[in-house]
Amino acid sequence: MKIRKHKFLPAITLIEVMVAMAILVISSVGALSYQYHSTVDAQKARAQMIATRIAQMLLEDWKSTGGSSNYDPQTLGLGFSAPLQIPSHFSEGVGGGLGSPLRDSIHEITVDGVTMMVLLTWADVAQDAVSGVKLRQLDITVKFGSTWQEKTKKTLEKLRPVILTTYVRIDGAGG
Repeated sequence: MKIRKHKFLPAITLIEVMVAMAILVISSVGALSYQYHSTVDAQKARAQMIATRIAQMLLEDWKSTGGSSNYDPQTLGLGFSAPLQIPSHFSEGVGGGLGSPLRDSIHEITVDGVTMMVLLTWADVAQDAVSGVKLRQLDITVKFGSTWQEKTKKTLEKLRPVILTTYVRIDGAGG
C-alpha cells in the first residue's frame, strides 16, 4: 500500500504578518514626522520673512525722516499698535549693543496671524565737529510673540528676533 504525503501549500505565517505590519508602521510614522516638521519649518520661515519685511519697511521709512526721534510707525496706517510699555521678557534673546529705545516703548503688529513686537532704537555714534554732521545708528528689533504670551504659537516665540541696522546722517533729511 502506498502512503500519500499531503503537501501543504506555502502560506503566510503570523510572524511574517507581524514583521510586515511593523515595517509599515515604522515607515508611516517616519513619513508623518517628516510632514509635521516640514510644516513647522515652513511656518517659521514664513514668520521670519514677514518680520524681515516689516523691519526693512520701518527702517527705510524711519531713515527717510533722517532718523527723527519723533518717528511713529503708527502714522503709517498699517496696523501698528499705539506705543506700549516694553515687557520684561522682551530683552531675552535680544543681542546687546542696541541704543536708546524710541519713546521707551514697543509697538505690536499682527500680519497673517503672526503677532510681533517691534522695538525701535537709536544711538548717535559719530559727530564731525567741523561740519556739524552727526551719524545716527537706527536699529529695528522684531521679536515674535506679544505682550500677552498665550496669543502666539510657542514655536514662533523660540525663534531668534530679527534685528536690522542702518546709519543715517542727522542733517540728511531734516531729522
